Amino acid sequence: MTNWGVRVGRWMAAATGMACAALSAMPAKAEWREARGRHFVLYGNMPEDTLRTMATRLEQFDGAMRQLHALPEQEGEESNPVTVYVLPDESAVRRLYGKGGDHIAGFYEPRVSGSVAFTPMRGQGDGLNALKPQIVLFHEYAHHFLLGNSQIAYPAWYSEGYAEFVSTARFDREGIMIGVAAQHRAYGLIDSSKLPIETLFDSTRRKLDSHELDQVYGRGWLLTHYTQFDPTQSPKLNAYLKLLNQGVPSIAAGDQAFGSLKALDRQLDGYLRRSTLPGRLVRYERLPKAEIAVRTMSPGEQQMMPLRMQSDRGVNRTTGQQVYERAARIAAAYPGDAVVQGWFAEMAYDVGQDAAAEAAADRALAIDAKSQQALLYKGLLHLRRAYTEHSRDPARWREARSWIIRANRVDTNAAEPLATFYRSFLMAGEKPSDSAVAGLGRAFELVPQDRGLRFLLAGQQITADQIDDAKRTLRPLAFDPHSPADNPAATLLALLEAGKTQEVKVALATMTDRRGQED
Repeated sequence: MTNWGVRVGRWMAAATGMACAALSAMPAKAEWREARGRHFVLYGNMPEDTLRTMATRLEQFDGAMRQLHALPEQEGEESNPVTVYVLPDESAVRRLYGKGGDHIAGFYEPRVSGSVAFTPMRGQGDGLNALKPQIVLFHEYAHHFLLGNSQIAYPAWYSEGYAEFVSTARFDREGIMIGVAAQHRAYGLIDSSKLPIETLFDSTRRKLDSHELDQVYGRGWLLTHYTQFDPTQSPKLNAYLKLLNQGVPSIAAGDQAFGSLKALDRQLDGYLRRSTLPGRLVRYERLPKAEIAVRTMSPGEQQMMPLRMQSDRGVNRTTGQQVYERAARIAAAYPGDAVVQGWFAEMAYDVGQDAAAEAAADRALAIDAKSQQALLYKGLLHLRRAYTEHSRDPARWREARSWIIRANRVDTNAAEPLATFYRSFLMAGEKPSDSAVAGLGRAFELVPQDRGLRFLLAGQQITADQIDDAKRTLRPLAFDPHSPADNPAATLLALLEAGKTQEVKVALATMTDRRGQED
């Protein structure tokens, strides 16, 4: 990596252009294609070259972040890649998101079944405050990357500030420039009503208004940039994070590590006024070669894709029924397509159409006996029946779990079968076996980004009196800026920090009973 000066003398007056060739206009008669790399699977209705370029850039971005953190590249194929759906524009993203998505430009959802992101091909608007689709996607992937490659919890200002810091990555001729000015945060940074640094560092659950939240992103970016590139500040940041993860309140940890938060605030103001800010160039030759396999999707998959996106985004009873009814007609037209039948099994399962779900899973398995999705949903169906019928027959639960075990054997590094196997014991009202507990731990290693999985593991650790482990597991949830004010993880962590272990176990009993049921 090479340090370079990034010219920002006029960065608050005009945004620099950053064209992304992969986000060009989509032709009217394009086809849905899949681009598969080591860390991502992309689906887009676009020409092959365009999708390949976009997938290559995502893999290069992942490689650049690994260079920044001196993380070695893992051997073998990634078992839990992020699935990225590329929609035509921001309006399409907002329609898919549904209620509450009036102002989003893209979104990401971490989950044990496979984390997903939804991003537009084209952004809307120009100027300083315009969010480019690439920035949105890189911001969300940064969250995924940090949670997946770090054992410590980060406060809201650093979590969001770091995501902003890497999201503006620029693809130059020699490599990827990291640390490019966050043009879209400029107005908030020069706003006279600056967010007090104590508010920035406050780790309590006080709800921030939209203006304050915007400044958490902007001021967080500035502080992250400062601590990344000023050699005198990096050790202080590390000391602060160490204190925070030892249970020291954020403001006290900041004053102790940085000397004085007020002095740090003044230093940040001076850093913002600089005519240049440093950047870092990660050269392409230092990155792993991005091996991308692109295929045109089958006719059945082509027709199913809009419904698959809605299903993967998440459905309720109303939207799920609409998806199911439309998907049923497509599935009937393509009985010999194992992927279509596997997708349809999930859609039918989501709305309680168990007979249709099992028939679809059976069709998929008749075509492809190693269809992990079909095996998993066979197991989920049998588990649900045993649970709703209050079965106490051990043989029945073993039979249901046998499908989950078969799904696990298809890919032993897929997280969902491991987590489902553990949950099956909670559903049966049984103590999880040692292998189930080990499987839960392995699932968490594979997908630490999933909030429900993290909470489930913390519950297991509390039950086993592994209190220090439970604290470490809960802290990222407790610090999550997007969690509600009544975040149960924050409540449990506070009780654990106060030494009230028995109260935690009582509170956890009800929560675990609910979480033991299938989603």
